[in-house]
Amino acid sequence: MMIVCRLEDLPPGESVRLDLDPPIAVFNADGELYAVDDTCTHQDASLSEGWLEGCLIECPLHAASFDLRTGRPTCLPARRALRTHTVSVLDGVVYVHVDAHESTAPAPAGLTTGPGATAVQAAAAAGEETAA
Repeated sequence: MMIVCRLEDLPPGESVRLDLDPPIAVFNADGELYAVDDTCTHQDASLSEGWLEGCLIECPLHAASFDLRTGRPTCLPARRALRTHTVSVLDGVVYVHVDAHESTAPAPAGLTTGPGATAVQAAAAAGEETAA
């Protein structure tokens, strides 16, 4: 697990880029947290600098779009999917699982995980109040 940031530092509609090899971008898409490889599969462009609309990220270079839930491209010119990574929130801190594979095992108590871990679930797990 890699620390990304505090949950409060990743508001809806924003992203954080992790300078790893390869780089990973973590997005807050309307309260759902997703992590994908940050480089567009069409051409080398940082997706964290793209436009986020719902669960779709649009590449800033040639407007290829990807579904953050699956990594699949939704339009040309991209043809290959992005790798997705599991996101966890524990005690108000966002983590990304760099080598994570899909798992059906339940998460440990207090740990909110998944490609779409929600900010509300994370706050509830941390015992924090959220505005409805």
